[in-house]
Amino acid sequence: MPNARHAARAGHSSFRHRTAVLLACTAISALIPALAAAQDAISGNDSTVLQTITVEGKGQADADSKTIVATESTAVGKMPGEILTTPATVSVITSKEVEQRAADSVEKIVQYTAGVITDYYGSDDRYDYVKIRGFTPYTYRDGLAIGRTWSGVKEEPYAFERLEVLKGANSTGYGVSDPGGAINYVTKTPRSEKFGEVYGTTGSFAHKEAGFDFGDNLTGDDTLSYRLTGKVQRADGEYDFSENDENFIQGGLTWRPTDVTSMTFVFDHLDRDGTPSGGGHPLYTDFDRDRFFGEPEYNYNTTNRNTFTVMFDHDFGDGLTFNSNARYMKSKTGFGYAYIWDSFGASDPSDTLADRYYFQSENSAEQFVIDAHLLYETQLDNVESRTLVGADSNNSESEGVLYYALAPQIDWANPVYSGGPGALSPYDSSHLDQDTKALYLQQDLIFSDRLTASVGLRNDWLDLKDTDLLSGTSESGSYSELSKRLGLSYKITEELAAYVSYAESVAPPSAGNEPTYGTQYEAGIKYRPDAFPGLLTASIYDLTLENITTYDAPLYVASTVDKIRHRGFDLEAKVEVTSNIEMIAGYSYIGSKIADTDTSSASIDGNRFAQVPEHMASLWATYTLDGDGARGDMTFGAGARYIGSYYFDNANTRKSDGAVIFDASFTYAIKENTSFQLNVSNVFDEKHIANNDGGAYYYNPGRTVYATIRQTW
Repeated sequence: MPNARHAARAGHSSFRHRTAVLLACTAISALIPALAAAQDAISGNDSTVLQTITVEGKGQADADSKTIVATESTAVGKMPGEILTTPATVSVITSKEVEQRAADSVEKIVQYTAGVITDYYGSDDRYDYVKIRGFTPYTYRDGLAIGRTWSGVKEEPYAFERLEVLKGANSTGYGVSDPGGAINYVTKTPRSEKFGEVYGTTGSFAHKEAGFDFGDNLTGDDTLSYRLTGKVQRADGEYDFSENDENFIQGGLTWRPTDVTSMTFVFDHLDRDGTPSGGGHPLYTDFDRDRFFGEPEYNYNTTNRNTFTVMFDHDFGDGLTFNSNARYMKSKTGFGYAYIWDSFGASDPSDTLADRYYFQSENSAEQFVIDAHLLYETQLDNVESRTLVGADSNNSESEGVLYYALAPQIDWANPVYSGGPGALSPYDSSHLDQDTKALYLQQDLIFSDRLTASVGLRNDWLDLKDTDLLSGTSESGSYSELSKRLGLSYKITEELAAYVSYAESVAPPSAGNEPTYGTQYEAGIKYRPDAFPGLLTASIYDLTLENITTYDAPLYVASTVDKIRHRGFDLEAKVEVTSNIEMIAGYSYIGSKIADTDTSSASIDGNRFAQVPEHMASLWATYTLDGDGARGDMTFGAGARYIGSYYFDNANTRKSDGAVIFDASFTYAIKENTSFQLNVSNVFDEKHIANNDGGAYYYNPGRTVYATIRQTW
């Protein structure tokens, strides 16, 4: 099955590796004097002390809009806790950081997060291409399962207050997942105050966008509040004959009948009309990104989704609280395009004809998921106990049809388009039913406010049925899977904590196959200074994924690999050094190894897993120049991302170059509550092959420039 494509080029790897090391060292060296300067400044009587913002309950949304440093998260499970003492690696991207970088996709939001790989499919625009510690993550919204980023709906980031990235295995928290990690989206909900913003954006590729996000109380006693969020976008893609249009609306109501009870209802509608790909570029060529080798009349990518969510909270007192979230989702998605797949490419200059194929997918899905849990907190002498017990249910149905056919060749030296394929016969059509029930328990014991011992247990019961609509045959399977998590965290000081953990994951299989299992051992240290907002994390891990199904180009036929092992470490820092300087830095190393005992085909035993770079590094910093009343404040932002070389296939026959990409931003406060913002992505228009599937090249995104006017109140 010809899924997404991409490309690679051999070249200056040693130079780019040195650049990665330099970037990481620059990040660390930049932080050391800045932290020292901040500590010295705070010791003086005339300096302003920036207090760490604690993200708790209803204040979380307001805090996330004012800081890049989150202090609390529910990413490890449904029990909220301090990130400092959580025995796992957690990265939170707040709404302030998202706005600073004008990140308008999940890929862009997480691309400055240590251990996260993005954009490894280049100009294929169908999905959010994200890997955490080398594996595709499962995603959740408000703790309720959505699915993998691969093959899922591209989410609209403007719907969310923050993104919580958990690195490593943890099925005991939210449920079935792969061991690399998970992403939890936190939905914007009404606040008990008046607030709002409107903005307009224009820029590259005929981009026109307008959005709004506002809310207020509907009653004088704050018992009923609303919030309305929306976005309209009309734009082209980066290549010819493309579009990137979107309509999004989200509305929420919160009812607070008492001080200890609240219920929130949120509805959102997402409507996208885009294009999936430029069709790829022939091998051994170097065309501009905008060259199009697909079919203009057969190049669509549509999404239509409605989501209804209910969130309920009640505090019984004496340490006992109840929470329940439920969501119903219905969607229709589809894409169709023509793409190049020609293994000879331009190897013969006299032959300028490239082979092509048509590929089309139509899918409908419906899901109802509900979770309910009780949290009991109590103090026993010098031991604080927090116990969470809950259950959830996830019922989903989907029906999909795939079409695949030979397309007319195209002359890449003088393209003449031939139109769409007309009627196609499906080569695959299936109806999938998945019903999952789960019970889970999490117990945290905190001894003398120093040592935290955490235990998580969860059992998932999975009932699966896969019906082949072409043959009329069905396969079904039932599974009961227990996953565990053990963690210890010790506060060395009030600012410094060390931790160790063991965690397991289980991912649902296709009917008739065994689930995919993961395990991870991890140790780390975290530093959160009291003097100013900041969080620095260093972690080392050893994770293993067993019984994994992979797909390699050109045929994308499923094959099972016995085991994939990733050993590595992550370094990440988010600090607000002074009132004027903010900095985000990260470095990651992943040692990847496939263990495959299948001798029936070419062995890949000992190879690196595809699309997993060995080294990654990033640095983003902002500096605010105060206007002092004479003019508005100006904020300058600059960043660099290094993506190390990686293999495009498990056979390790094709490999990319490493690359460094620079980003920049500028914000000017025109007057109180009115700002102008300029964001440039890939400032120097660095071009490299993000994927080479053996039949075509797919390049990384080129330079984009966007200007935004924003009014807040």
